[in-house]
Amino acid sequence: MRAIVVGAGIGGLAATLSLRRAGVDVTLVEQTARFTEVGAGIQLAPNATRELRRLDVLDAVAAQAARPAHVSFHTWSDGSEICRYALGREAEEEFGAPYLVVHRADLHGALAAAVPRESVRLNTTVVAIGQDDDYAQVMTATGERLTADLVVAADGIRSSARQWLFGEDEAVFSGTAAYRALLPSDEVKDLGLPPLAVWLGPDRHFVHYWVRRGELLNVVAVFSTEELAQESWTARAEPGEQLREFAGWDARVLSVLERAGHVFRYGIHTRTPLARWNVGRVTLLGDSAHAMVPFQAQGAAQAILDAAVLGDVLVGVMPAEVPGALERYVRRRLAGATGMQAASARAGRDFHLPDGAEAQARNARMAGYAAEHRFMPQATAWRADALDRHSEGPGPR
Repeated sequence: MRAIVVGAGIGGLAATLSLRRAGVDVTLVEQTARFTEVGAGIQLAPNATRELRRLDVLDAVAAQAARPAHVSFHTWSDGSEICRYALGREAEEEFGAPYLVVHRADLHGALAAAVPRESVRLNTTVVAIGQDDDYAQVMTATGERLTADLVVAADGIRSSARQWLFGEDEAVFSGTAAYRALLPSDEVKDLGLPPLAVWLGPDRHFVHYWVRRGELLNVVAVFSTEELAQESWTARAEPGEQLREFAGWDARVLSVLERAGHVFRYGIHTRTPLARWNVGRVTLLGDSAHAMVPFQAQGAAQAILDAAVLGDVLVGVMPAEVPGALERYVRRRLAGATGMQAASARAGRDFHLPDGAEAQARNARMAGYAAEHRFMPQATAWRADALDRHSEGPGPR
């Protein structure tokens, strides 16, 4: 069995490792000249770290990560704690895998290091994907045609493969943008910051957590905006822009934003849910299939779960059976990923409620849930095993 994976982001790398684990001969095609990953912090809940363990990369990721003991939620104006949910050792004992926060580049590097160099073709741009009854093909910018039994398109939120399969379909601006920054721990150690915290306020929320073994503080300050914001990991914010946007917020929030050196500003985009991700011998995976707002911290986790199930459905499959196997992959993943897209969007609206009765009711609801259950509401998704063969939902339509 031979597969071509298009795109060497987190989803593409995880898919490559999962397929190789299933006995598939994989060629990973990436348009850049070397493995690179931009961005900053990323949260990995137990549903993701459980699969990283199966791929034999969890130890490498954990060695670079931080393990917050809990996540706390705070009011925007004075920083008073609304509630806290258990993470750390409690989450690992409950869900069988740790909750980690890690620099995105460290996760990417651990996955990339596990992929054999001979399986990778860098500096190779795919310009078209085709197929017939027996094979799938990708065509490169140099005119080369690569052939395999299946093609996995993990080419990100701006996926060309998605358009080739399903027609014109652009990424959708979510109405939110974010400031991102990384601060050395020495620059904020006097603030007494909790390990992982979220401040909730009208049309805004603020998140911070430690990465790289606690050496860096990852900061994400999200705000609602009607102005279309550029989707870019490298676009710089104007000096002081983040302070103006969060004027009047808790002193700790403002101290962090004031001390941030390089602040980046990017627009948060999503993709419209699809009724299916596969056509014949070609399927989408990760953000190309289900890019979501990051307000449940599940974007990367969902791509890793896609990879786990994709490898599982191809174990023992003959080339002629690939289309049926991809149908099973989509049946087992589409409902869960689409549900997480919707839950993430709802969380964003809930985080940004204006001061008043609705926000007070939200805070009371969160505090009551934390007191009764210890873990976040979305922790129900952490328990599900991606490889549970009884979890198939309705088929593609």
